[in-house]
Amino acid sequence: MQHAVGSPLPPPHQPGHGPAAGRPPAAQHPGPHPGAHPAPGPVPLPPPAPGHPSAPAVGHPAGPPAGPAAGHVPLPPAQVSPAPAPPPAPDATGHVRLPPGAPVAMPAPPPAQAVPDPTVTTLAVLLIGPAGAGKTSVARHWAEHRRVPTAHISLDDVREWVRSGFANPQSGWNDNSEAQYRLARRTCGFAARNFLANGISCILDDAVFPDRPVVGLGGWKRHVGPGLLPVVLLPGLDIVLERNAERSGNRRLTDEEVARIHGRMAGWYGSGLPIIDNSQLDIPTTAHVLDEVLTRAIASPPNW
Repeated sequence: MQHAVGSPLPPPHQPGHGPAAGRPPAAQHPGPHPGAHPAPGPVPLPPPAPGHPSAPAVGHPAGPPAGPAAGHVPLPPAQVSPAPAPPPAPDATGHVRLPPGAPVAMPAPPPAQAVPDPTVTTLAVLLIGPAGAGKTSVARHWAEHRRVPTAHISLDDVREWVRSGFANPQSGWNDNSEAQYRLARRTCGFAARNFLANGISCILDDAVFPDRPVVGLGGWKRHVGPGLLPVVLLPGLDIVLERNAERSGNRRLTDEEVARIHGRMAGWYGSGLPIIDNSQLDIPTTAHVLDEVLTRAIASPPNW
């Protein structure tokens, strides 16, 4: 039975099967050719069932089998996925996941028979004192000479990150200087928490007033955590005046301002916080006394 005019053609043949390449169109579409006598054409086979190869047309020899067996229809070549990248070399720098900083908890008191060693304990220390007390020098020395990783975070240094528009409190305390102070304190707190969460101790230094909530201890406890250990460094007035005279730039204050700050810092006496009078102590000796004070503070944390 021949195909009727307009009937659908069989599905396309796979390469290497079916009619040979170059077959004339007339042979593929039988019909009367102008000037030729009509002749009965070959009877095409019905379309193959789905999943079965097409049979070669009558009158044309079948080509050699393209696969391992006759009648095997070769599948198109598989899309080969690129080979996975080789693992990085052992010494290559990869992504280091850091634990997030969290409020620092109170240090656990050591067993009764053990003496706490602050030189190998991860600590968060706040060194308080007036201008000229030696806070920055002592804190830096203490951090550099510990047997465990320790960072020194100075509030004054962080405040001076603001270059254009720096609000210097020595020029007058106003909303702008207070905002920059609070921002620096919060930045120091975030830094301390992140260092401590990754096993690095911290010592911060700040001129915290006992009678002024804006620059009091509450902010440090809020930003760092209740495990922060505050220690007051309070030498005599003549010492801080002498050290202040050696300063320059916005770190140097007037003698009147130094005396006023020193007088207000005396309010720490009777507060319960440990106080170090380093009037006659050099920096290494003061750092050693600080370790002794911290040993007692770890065993019996101050109530603040």
